[in-house]
Amino acid sequence: MVHGKKYRESITKINKGHLYDVSESIKVVKEVAYAKFDETVELHVKLGVDSRHADQQVRGAVVLPNGTGKQVRVLVIAGTDKFEEAKQAGADVVGGEELIAKIQSENWFDFDVIVSTPDMMSGIGRLGRVLGPKGLMPNPKAGTVTTEVGKAVKDIKAGKIEYRLDKNNIIHCPIGKVSFSQTDLDTNLRSLMGAIMKAKPAAAKGQYIRSITLCSTMGPGIHVNPASA
Repeated sequence: MVHGKKYRESITKINKGHLYDVSESIKVVKEVAYAKFDETVELHVKLGVDSRHADQQVRGAVVLPNGTGKQVRVLVIAGTDKFEEAKQAGADVVGGEELIAKIQSENWFDFDVIVSTPDMMSGIGRLGRVLGPKGLMPNPKAGTVTTEVGKAVKDIKAGKIEYRLDKNNIIHCPIGKVSFSQTDLDTNLRSLMGAIMKAKPAAAKGQYIRSITLCSTMGPGIHVNPASA
């Protein structure tokens, strides 16, 4: 992959052979970010588990204390008795079976998160092939399948993010924006790492946290010392 001049300049400011502690890594990420927009700060954590085994899955959700800096569009699919609760909590779109049909027939994806009540999951399950690859399928572990739709919507709007393994056993999550203060990014990072540590499967053997990399949307990766996180 060929990188542009600004990327090449930013990477010269990083000591490739050095494992930065959390505070150092955040400082460097902010310094080397060069895009004209407010870049997202991303955390990538490689775990010593095998996601092919059900007993080694790592998945959950955490509310970042300082939010993500992103306006999240929340879709609620529920029965009519939950519509007002969802709207009062700030849901962007609220409906029932007609929204499932809209996604299926119109390939409609004007939302970032789906919150569903359990009784609607049989219908949503039919959309698995389109929602799954996009990471949009509601899941009880992430708190997006629930009867408490109001609380779920408020948590998501406040900065709740879902974390889960990809096929390479890596978790990729946003922890804020470059414009966030050093302290806010530090707090968000530690909150996410705390959740990942608590989610360690009993079946996981050996070193659990293999590596941690921090970067901005356009910037180079900075290797973080796992012990400092």
